Amino acid sequence: MRAAALLLVAALGACSLAPEYRRPETPMPPAYKESSGQIDPHWKTATPVADLPKGPWWTLFGDAELSALEDRATAANQDLQAAAARFAQARAAADYARADYFPQVTANASARRARRSRTLAPTFRPYVYSDHLLAADLSYEVDLWGRIRNAVAAAGDRAEASAADLAAVDLAVHAELATDYFALRGYDTQQAILDRTVAAYQQALEVTVNRYKGGAAAEADVDQAQAQLETARTQADDVHLKRAQMEHAIAILVGDVPADFSLRPAALQATPPAVDPGIPSALLERRPDIAGAERQVAAANAEIGVARAAYYPVIDLSAVAGVESAYPWRWLQAPSRTWGIGPQAAAILFDGGRLDALNAGARAAYDETVANYRQTVLAAFAEVEDSVAALRQLALQARTQDAALAAARRALDQANKRYAGGLVTYLEVVSTENAALVAELSAADILTRRMTASVLLVKALGGGWTAADGLQLDHAASRASAEAPMNAR
Repeated sequence: MRAAALLLVAALGACSLAPEYRRPETPMPPAYKESSGQIDPHWKTATPVADLPKGPWWTLFGDAELSALEDRATAANQDLQAAAARFAQARAAADYARADYFPQVTANASARRARRSRTLAPTFRPYVYSDHLLAADLSYEVDLWGRIRNAVAAAGDRAEASAADLAAVDLAVHAELATDYFALRGYDTQQAILDRTVAAYQQALEVTVNRYKGGAAAEADVDQAQAQLETARTQADDVHLKRAQMEHAIAILVGDVPADFSLRPAALQATPPAVDPGIPSALLERRPDIAGAERQVAAANAEIGVARAAYYPVIDLSAVAGVESAYPWRWLQAPSRTWGIGPQAAAILFDGGRLDALNAGARAAYDETVANYRQTVLAAFAEVEDSVAALRQLALQARTQDAALAAARRALDQANKRYAGGLVTYLEVVSTENAALVAELSAADILTRRMTASVLLVKALGGGWTAADGLQLDHAASRASAEAPMNAR
């Protein structure tokens, strides 16, 4: 009989009221639309995404200064530190839930002087007495319906989700720093172009003034040269402002006060690395935000089991042992010993629909996490498509813009010669100079956008993060599953 009872308890201990968990299905195209079809033959063939550096993916760009800034962000970025603190909270919550696997032992001591009511108990003597108590209480909930096990599983899943969220914040911070860095270098390139242009326009104005004084140029030519020079100066000042604001943003990302942070100007001289997005199904394993959303679904699934268990009785085993005496010096004497042991069961017979509402809420919470997971997957697909399309189109734009810039420079050379020969007015020179400036600034802008699009593609693909590596952290979820008592599994 005793063996049968133990087998029954073990069988009940294996009971779980949570639905069998399966990762929600999502639409899964066989390939990315923007990475297939007609691709310009001059566009460089991409290398496999598996070759991305694991962890410090920014080393792919081969910029030592960027790598140094990224390392500073890892150590000092406040958003990262806040995310790490949230992960620590989730890990502590998993440890807290796991503690329910084990009995709880409390100790209590009391000493009181009391008087009995004569009308309540007139036959008892004495009416005034002392009571000194020293005892230890043990309580343990028998997890027959899997409430504890599912609560621990939910907390563990949330700890894993928090680990993925930390990785997602890490990826976002480093990607933002890289895009800001390349934007700043793009402004440096534009600033250099405009500084050269201002110097050239200043010289052109001086030549035009001398020609006007010598009667070889009209006064309108001087005004046009002056207007052109001031316009270029205005553009240069505007780029200087944008560059300063971008430098301030980088300072915040690396944890510095903007007043104490500066980067020396340097023109952007880089080639966007080619990255193959791979197949869409692999994205589910490479994006930390997708992994985090999936773990939230698993946690909500386990919470359904917790809500269902509330319908069933809660069975506690309790025991108390101690000493109690009217005089504290008699605590250690045998007659002062006291103890008690026994099970206790409590079940809700009527609650006005509270448990039904609790279960309905758990179901709705699960549906919400499923929708959030699917939306995260869809958004991830869109980000990859956007980045691939941007890289392809910007590569084409770079080719055509290079051709336009070469043509504009040839036209400017011809305009200067024609003006020097008196064949055209200065208006033609101004027009061709402006066209050449616009073409040069546009070429710099396209290179900046290509570098930014490369960063965004790496970010959209999850950087160097993988589900196999990113969730192997020493968090309480794995320990709770590995160390759970056998009768609680």
